[in-house]
Amino acid sequence: MEFIEAVLLTVITASTPLMLAASGELVVERAGVLNLGAEGMMIVGAACGFAGAYLTGSIALGALCGILGGAALAAVFGVLTLGLATNQVASGLALTILGVGLSGLIGAGYVGQKIVGAAQLYIPYITDIPLVGKILFGQDAFVYLSVALVTGIWYFLYRTRPGLILRAVGDNHASAHALGYPVQRIRFLAVLFGGACAGLGGAYLPLAYTPFWVSGMTAGRGWIALALVVFGSWLPFRLMIGAYLFGGITILQLHAQGLGLGIPSQLMSSLPYLATVIVLVVISALRGRQGSPAPASLGLAFVPDR
Repeated sequence: MEFIEAVLLTVITASTPLMLAASGELVVERAGVLNLGAEGMMIVGAACGFAGAYLTGSIALGALCGILGGAALAAVFGVLTLGLATNQVASGLALTILGVGLSGLIGAGYVGQKIVGAAQLYIPYITDIPLVGKILFGQDAFVYLSVALVTGIWYFLYRTRPGLILRAVGDNHASAHALGYPVQRIRFLAVLFGGACAGLGGAYLPLAYTPFWVSGMTAGRGWIALALVVFGSWLPFRLMIGAYLFGGITILQLHAQGLGLGIPSQLMSSLPYLATVIVLVVISALRGRQGSPAPASLGLAFVPDR
């Protein structure tokens, strides 16, 4: 029972940064923009988050710094792609490279430093319930926020008029523009939101997952978050399931080594990325026959506001 509980707890913590970043990217892509700079925004969010928490002594302020760092990089992406109509793929890749270098610069003075990580919820007696107690009532605030974020995005997209407008912009930007909706403004706000979520997902790593700063600590999680959006078919709750699945694959390497299975650690470390490639290939093959539900205007056209 304790082993199962430990596995589930590590799966949840490994899944949380993926879910935070992927949720923001889902909104961006539903608006018809392809942002490949999620990895760069995550790593900048991680650096800014740790620096903010270290200097202020507050996890909340550190998380806010991570959000602002990711949003700032997203704003650059939005200006380039929506304002100057540059290629979205090239701009996203460039922002990832910039983010990696910028995070190294921001975090240069914090290598080897430690902070007190985010506190975990504890409700007397309830948190002590075997198996379910710690899983449901013993997590840090980021975990609950990630679940609330996915639920809120679902409600926004499918139960509110602004969400309907955003989906309309992503599905057919020309029609939305003809109806008088400010396509570029809506997309820019979606890009900012996606960057903020990626920054928060990156900040989770040094603020709660491992409370210290290491250069490159996102380790490709931004790319996995991009794959999760496709894996979830641009649907929030499917994305949540995919995040926990990929989180399970991520921590599988740790438990396999702990059990002494004799599998090379390099192979186990590659499993999340191998799973990402396999999932994308399978989904692409299936959608080649059935047709993709992705936003029709994803990453294609420039439409000026009225």
